[in-house]
Amino acid sequence: MGNSYSSARTLRVVHLDHTTVRGGAELALVRLLAAEQSASEHAWIPAVLVPAIDEDDVFAELPSSVIRRTRGVRQSAGGSGSSPLRLAALAARLLYQAVLTRTHPNVRTADVVIANSTRAAAYAALALQLSRTPLVVQLRDMIDEESLGALGYRLMTKVVLPRADAVIGNSRTTLAGALPFLRPGVAAVVIHSASGLTLSLGRTRQARPAGPLRIGMLARIDPWKGQLELLEAFAAAFPTGTAQLELAGGAPFEQAGFAERLSERAAELGMADRVRLLGHVDDTAALLARWDIAVQYSTRAEPMGQNVLQYLAAGAVTVVAAEGGPVEWVDDGVNGRTVPPRRVDELTRVLRELADDPAQCERLSAAAAQTPGLLDDAAVAAAHAEVFHDVRRVRPGRRA
Repeated sequence: MGNSYSSARTLRVVHLDHTTVRGGAELALVRLLAAEQSASEHAWIPAVLVPAIDEDDVFAELPSSVIRRTRGVRQSAGGSGSSPLRLAALAARLLYQAVLTRTHPNVRTADVVIANSTRAAAYAALALQLSRTPLVVQLRDMIDEESLGALGYRLMTKVVLPRADAVIGNSRTTLAGALPFLRPGVAAVVIHSASGLTLSLGRTRQARPAGPLRIGMLARIDPWKGQLELLEAFAAAFPTGTAQLELAGGAPFEQAGFAERLSERAAELGMADRVRLLGHVDDTAALLARWDIAVQYSTRAEPMGQNVLQYLAAGAVTVVAAEGGPVEWVDDGVNGRTVPPRRVDELTRVLRELADDPAQCERLSAAAAQTPGLLDDAAVAAAHAEVFHDVRRVRPGRRA
């Protein structure tokens, strides 16, 4: 596949990602490029370069106009909390991937390279040492050892951020952690991730289908995303009755065992008939339209959470942990509810309170859909284009 310049100002931008599994970063990139390619005038010519194709290839959904290439070795899941042997293997794969990335024709002729994931940023920074090609780093994780692991944190703070020519944070919280490690004058901006939002003025929530109270979480299945905590709170808040809990999201990155544990725990709590694990859901709009309450309750500070933006845009009653990026969007009692993090008893209380107060739910739902600052994917793509063009002007690279 290929493409051609639509104007003299159109840039060649190579997007690097370390996996094709349906993670949040990968889904956001698909949405971003789909929005850019649907525009009447293309702001950049995108190429996506990944080490290898996984069994679940999210990038197969990209428009045919997007150049897709593979070169490298499969990057295994994990890194934080891994054994020394596994960390050594990870480091070796990163170095090898950096060499293969540096010599790839698309990278050698790129105007801008952007790393879409933390792992990709590590080998991108190594690959572009002593290169004039501008490197943009998309920050989707907190800059700390808990989120990145010891090796990942050292690479990010000692290699990646000092090499970056621009960084895009998905929240002010995420960006703040990176600022101390950037060179003076490096562009640092907040652009939230493309999340499938399609907004219009005067947007309102559609009438929810009749039926029992439905509570849901849209997030990949992972212990730190808080599905178990939500399950425990749901069981405590609604020990009897018809209320339902739906957990939507795949279980990539070796988390199939945790998904099984959630099903087992639901059975232990006597909730097997009222708790559903839906797996990956493509039609998130239809999913959110049937939920009464949508929850984000990660067990550590969430950098942002595309799900929160989706909840708000859909006009769902939104409940989030009171830390990290989500509290930049949710004002307690105004357009949603915030709950002290890692407090299942408090989450239980708020869920029960909302279930007993339809008037509060109606008010929060209406306010959620009108949350200031929500951008549709076209606007997110336009903001990225501005960064790419700015960094190209500041640090012009060299094309073969």
